Amino acid sequence: MRSTSRMPRPKALLGTGVILAFALTACEGEGAGSADPDPDADPSDLTAGVAMPTQTYERWLNDGAAVEEGLEELGYNVDLQYADDDIPTQSQQIDQMITQEVDVLIIASIDGSALTGQLDAAADAGIPVIAYDRLLTNSEDVDFYVTFDNYEVGVNQANALLYGLGVLDENFEEAQDAPEETLNIELFAGSLDDNNSHLFWEGAIDTLEPYIEDGTLEVTSGQTDIEQAATQRWEQETAQERMENLLTTHYSGDEELHGVLAPADPLSRGIIQALQNDGWGDTIEDGLPVVTGQDAEIASVSLIADGVQHSTIFKDTRQLADEAIVAAEAYLSGEEPEANDTETYDNGEIVVPSYLLDVEMVLEDNYEEILIDSEYYTQEQVDSGQL
Repeated sequence: MRSTSRMPRPKALLGTGVILAFALTACEGEGAGSADPDPDADPSDLTAGVAMPTQTYERWLNDGAAVEEGLEELGYNVDLQYADDDIPTQSQQIDQMITQEVDVLIIASIDGSALTGQLDAAADAGIPVIAYDRLLTNSEDVDFYVTFDNYEVGVNQANALLYGLGVLDENFEEAQDAPEETLNIELFAGSLDDNNSHLFWEGAIDTLEPYIEDGTLEVTSGQTDIEQAATQRWEQETAQERMENLLTTHYSGDEELHGVLAPADPLSRGIIQALQNDGWGDTIEDGLPVVTGQDAEIASVSLIADGVQHSTIFKDTRQLADEAIVAAEAYLSGEEPEANDTETYDNGEIVVPSYLLDVEMVLEDNYEEILIDSEYYTQEQVDSGQL
């Protein structure tokens, strides 16, 4: 049976993202919201257009529902559309929202560079545009961006991997009893047309690179470029197929695989399925390599509780939806939303005023504290792996 060295998991969350201490007033750019809204308008006369990328991912269903519910509770009308990961469909949905004269747009894009025509039309119509979690690129017609610190997501994923491998201790410092042999890993990335994929990758690689350079880690396949590791549309089946190919090509003999950097939970589950099918064990305890993740999807949290998936990154989409609602209400009231980052997110045309939220690393020994105690999930949901 294949095995890997590993350290005990921590009892409490350590090494999470950077704490954001204060907010700065957003700079007025040349975004879409150039027309003067009526600050005295009744909310029932105003409509927010909300464009989400897909219903395939659990998190996007949650995001869309949270934004819709929050805005409707404030009295606004909401036009919520899902595009099933089809760029022409999303473009048409946003075109229709503009034609129907929505008063603000909240867009979680499939491809952040594919909507320049729609953003130009929104600007002409005086409709403010809020990029939701995924940056809208190559356009000056983006007013605001709400997201998580996506570089820190990658840092946390890499630290989770290093901790699971026993390279780092429970304080995320160099472990005194770290394995002496070189540990073999493989790297996965998200979809190249999602700007966040590049930020996740950058944070992870910046963290892992010193350990690769000093020989602590080795990417056995040699596939260390994001283009080689990318997973188009974040598809679970694509990740599973690539993992199967990596196992066949590089691990068909006695070569050990100790860990896999996976940037999202559906990819993690596809990778784990490939590993289990190839006889690498059912759980980490009996030899399954350490696999990271992101989004704290209920199926993956259940796997973490059972010792199958090592970790995930929790991005509390309730907070993200709240910030999107705050920004939308500001524009609908004729005001400017507040940003806590006015330097980082250059979309190729402008630096977009942004509001960044923190992230948390979820492990077997702290999922209850982070997810159950905060009422994000119930224990029954975790036990069943279903909402």
